[in-house]
Amino acid sequence: MARTHACPSPETAKTTETVSPVLRRAATASFIGTAVEWYDYFIYGSAAALVFGPQFFPQFSATAATLAAFATYSVGFVARPIGGVIMGHFGDRIGRKTMLVVSLTVMGLATTLIGLLPTYRTIGVWAPVLLVLLRFVQGLGVGGEWGGAVLMAVEHAPPGKRGFYGSFPQMGVPGGLILANVVFLATSHGLGTAAFVDWGWRLPFLASSVLVAVGLVIRLKVDESPEFSSVRQGDAGQERARMPVVEVLRRQWKDVVLAGGTFIGNNAIGYIFMVYILAYGTQNLGFSRDDMLVVVLGSAVVWLGATAWSAHLSDRFGRRRVFVAGAVGLLVWSAAFFPLVDLASMSALVLAMTVMAMALGFTYGPQAALFSELFPAKLRYSGSSLGYQLGAILGGGLAPTLATALYDIGHSSRLVTLYLVLITAFSLACLILLTRRPTGAAVSNRVVERVGGQEQPKIR
Repeated sequence: MARTHACPSPETAKTTETVSPVLRRAATASFIGTAVEWYDYFIYGSAAALVFGPQFFPQFSATAATLAAFATYSVGFVARPIGGVIMGHFGDRIGRKTMLVVSLTVMGLATTLIGLLPTYRTIGVWAPVLLVLLRFVQGLGVGGEWGGAVLMAVEHAPPGKRGFYGSFPQMGVPGGLILANVVFLATSHGLGTAAFVDWGWRLPFLASSVLVAVGLVIRLKVDESPEFSSVRQGDAGQERARMPVVEVLRRQWKDVVLAGGTFIGNNAIGYIFMVYILAYGTQNLGFSRDDMLVVVLGSAVVWLGATAWSAHLSDRFGRRRVFVAGAVGLLVWSAAFFPLVDLASMSALVLAMTVMAMALGFTYGPQAALFSELFPAKLRYSGSSLGYQLGAILGGGLAPTLATALYDIGHSSRLVTLYLVLITAFSLACLILLTRRPTGAAVSNRVVERVGGQEQPKIR
């Protein structure tokens, strides 16, 4: 079925011109707010890989302490679906903007408190208990972040540009990773290893309070999504659902499950790429902490660029074509990644990380628009958040801990490589199924739906 476009009237064209500053604010706020929130999330991952073992689990061996630190890291993923359900419900009932402010505040408070947390040496077992609790709160905050930030960008976007504008919050993820690694690298290099491990690791967490304040100021200036405003006013029969989560699971549970499946491979690879590789490179291959942080930092820049580029291509050539191409690349490179890294050569490490960053970008850029187009506006926050967080908990939530355990079992990266190949193949299969089947009764990937006077592009 050919994609249709309505001819804009002079009034519509005039409106489009006048709302362009609104669109720019929405895109900017989605990127900056998401980058700040993911900065908070990623500094925990860097700390878990580099310092949380000896600080919070000194009674364990080095491997066991790393496993324990990564286990606390995984707790955040358990909380993420809960945050997605809660904030998805209120995001579909009250509004996207309100939930974005709440999620950023919750995340910033938890992150700052981690920076003030006493270690095991000071308060004993209460230190890891409180660390787990604050990590859980972080997970609640980020669980509601992604859906709201994506919808603020996508629902403000003009027809034919949803992929590109949806990439702004997607770019906030590598943006947060870049910021986290710059701060960690500067702190580590400036203080030296001993001071950094002893107390310097706290500084990136405490800096969150300033970044969150900036993010909140920006987000409070953004207008509510026009499509949610139409739902709130009851336009075009789009009345708010009383229980959005229940309704989306009743009508479109297969879309939620398949959407989550498409994200498992990307998210698992992403956390191997962002978090596990720091511990792996320093503990097993002899690279310095600073060298590993620089490589991850450079790769995140590539990831950010590939995300924007692939999202733009998805508007021109279709979500499915671009997403499938990226998923195939991710599958192939999963088999080559650790064999290259294990050469313990800086050039091989850079090559492995750079190509993986490109593949991650091509499976991340089109995702925001694709997930959003699966669900009608009145259920979109809940549906897209559930799919995303389901993939996150089964992907990144398990990946660093599983990779550490598999390496310890096999004393090589072969089992880790097999794990990555299997989950990327599974995600590719889910993607093919998702983009070839009609979505639920409210939205179809073969039908162009108009909501609040805006054209909804089909998934191609």
